Amino acid sequence: MKIAVLSRNQKLYSTRRLVEAAEQRGHEVSVLDHLKCVLVIEKGRPHIFYGGKEVTGIDAIIPRIGTSVTFYGAAVVRQFEQMKVFSSVESQALVRSRDKLRSLQLLAKAGIGMPKTAFASTPKNIDNVLEQVGGAPVVIKLLEGTQGIGVILAETHKSAKSVIESFLALKANILVQEFIKEAGGADIRAFIVDGKVVGAMRRQGLPGEFRSNLHRGGSAQVIELSKEERETAIKSAKKLGLAIAGVDMLQSSRGPLVMEVNSSPGLEGIEGATGVDIAGKIIEYIERNEFNHDSGI
Repeated sequence: MKIAVLSRNQKLYSTRRLVEAAEQRGHEVSVLDHLKCVLVIEKGRPHIFYGGKEVTGIDAIIPRIGTSVTFYGAAVVRQFEQMKVFSSVESQALVRSRDKLRSLQLLAKAGIGMPKTAFASTPKNIDNVLEQVGGAPVVIKLLEGTQGIGVILAETHKSAKSVIESFLALKANILVQEFIKEAGGADIRAFIVDGKVVGAMRRQGLPGEFRSNLHRGGSAQVIELSKEERETAIKSAKKLGLAIAGVDMLQSSRGPLVMEVNSSPGLEGIEGATGVDIAGKIIEYIERNEFNHDSGI
């Protein structure tokens, strides 16, 4: 099989591991920078050019699309789909998961637990927004933020109001969420491949840091999920249409609360914490489904 990993940097751990896992299984692998792909939209013959040459013979793609380039990255994935190439992450699911507000609305509709969340577009509603999520302390999140960037803990009503006013003055879209104190600055990431949890870790933030992101110095250790946590993670990925996902949850007194469902979850932290060959699981998923895709099953 000929597989293309859509990644802007072939030296990244996740990209390298996917290439390695595919080659170990006898596949031919290439890394394509999706921003350098030229899409040619033509009746009956959609195609892609890369480095001045037409891209042909690709059986499957693995999108590793960064948040900042979701629009163009999703367009590239969609073009491959129109060329009848199997994608491990569907373009529609990618776009859906990157819209934090929409994804939370979909999860809430499905009955999945999450921190109480409010959204407003005018400073006139700030007091009501804070009241609706239970008052300070609150977590304020930029809708376009990633890896803990643009996430602020406001411990008082006054500071929360000030931060929200500042963001809205900059025309930034934000969510305001209740602060789950009992989580203790930790969260759980469950890694989903093809409707199953293939690995899970507990991420703990640095002392005094409520964000547990590994990119911000947090630590990770393997964890055995409860039945409710496992079911919540699987259901969340399914509702957003993601066959591969990292589901981030908080442990609370009312059960697991989903914070986010990531459509391009990193492999380094989860493989390091669990010792599981997650990259290999992804390639095995593609092998199973590319065959069915090609056969029209």
